[in-house]
Amino acid sequence: MAALRLSWMKYSRNSNGEPIFHRLECGTSREDFERLTDPSFWETGASGRRYSREHVWSVLEERYASDPSGRLESDWEASGFELLEIAPATYLLTYTLILEKRLTRRMTLWQRRDGDWKILYHQGTLVTDYE
Repeated sequence: MAALRLSWMKYSRNSNGEPIFHRLECGTSREDFERLTDPSFWETGASGRRYSREHVWSVLEERYASDPSGRLESDWEASGFELLEIAPATYLLTYTLILEKRLTRRMTLWQRRDGDWKILYHQGTLVTDYE
């Protein structure tokens, strides 16, 4: 657990923020997305809406096509990473993400299987009293 926490924190710092979906080094192809996400993956957005794996991919595909250099993602700031093992080989990653003046609390549920990491679930919760 300690080794995983240290490697995760090192990765987070090296990628300058959120490690999933917003960083080109995680990949931008559908194959990369499918490798990172479990087939049952779903997300709850900051709006509270539930999004399917297919919907999340369609949004990402548009983002990557409109900004292949990742330039638009440079304004993201992520901090406060915490990692908690909640079951064997299953981890809850939480952090804070700021884009311009919008602050969200994020959580991603990761599971290690056959040497690969899979995202089971992701959620962003908008913090409304932030300035």
